Amino acid sequence: MTLIWGGLSLGAVYALVALGYNIVFTASGTFNFAHAQLLMLGTFLAYWGLAVAQWPVLAVFLLAAGAVGVVAVAEERFAIRTVRGTEAQLVTTVGVATLINGASQLIWGSQPLTVPFFSGKGQADTTVWTLFGGRVLPVEVVLIVVAIVLAIGLIYYSRHSMTGLAVLAMAEDREAAALRGINVRMLTLGAFAVSGVLAGAVGPVVGPRTFAVATLGSALALKGFVALALGGFGSIGGGVVGGFAIGLTEQYAARYFGSTYVNLTIFGVLLLILLARPAGLFGRAQERMV
Repeated sequence: MTLIWGGLSLGAVYALVALGYNIVFTASGTFNFAHAQLLMLGTFLAYWGLAVAQWPVLAVFLLAAGAVGVVAVAEERFAIRTVRGTEAQLVTTVGVATLINGASQLIWGSQPLTVPFFSGKGQADTTVWTLFGGRVLPVEVVLIVVAIVLAIGLIYYSRHSMTGLAVLAMAEDREAAALRGINVRMLTLGAFAVSGVLAGAVGPVVGPRTFAVATLGSALALKGFVALALGGFGSIGGGVVGGFAIGLTEQYAARYFGSTYVNLTIFGVLLLILLARPAGLFGRAQERMV
């Protein structure tokens, strides 16, 4: 059971990345490769606020959410809106990811930094719970709960609010949505802002599990993309399920095959799933008239 808890908590991190991918992809049709770096930036801000400045927890959450949200808005304004074509926008998001990686290394260095779990002194890091016969850290339980609650909240909001329904309309047909009076440009900006705020807000929760390190963004970007492809592009619940599946696969592969075969096992599972369901487990297959 300890192995399962570890896999679910790690999968929750991938699920949070997949959620950010889905928010932007649904609203704009753009895949934001820099989202994992935004989450990484949130962990660095959490380290600074909790371990260096020793701010109150709420202040650190507000700092990380606000600062990363501003970066995400700047990304949309200068790296997305000014570029035409999905392919070109993919390139610019990769450029933003590289810029955030480089800036993080210049400011905080390349060594992993320990992010305390809601405490500048780190007492909570040594606490171990026993749940259903398995050992689990409090931060791991919080990660799992946060990923599930955010997914449920986003699904409900997208289906029961005017803004959420407008975003879904944009996902179906942006031109038709614009003709119906939907402010497509403003909602796209809002999607980037929301994804950035969420990436920053979960930084203080993700950091204690992953550490704050400049290579975190690249690792999370790859696994988050695999989780999204497994669950299905545009499916919020599918991204979360895909994240948990990848986390469990990674833990069991490392346990029984060794760390050398972790990525091979993950991509093997992804290949098998996509061969059976090319749109992912919960993705919708689209028909096109030729």
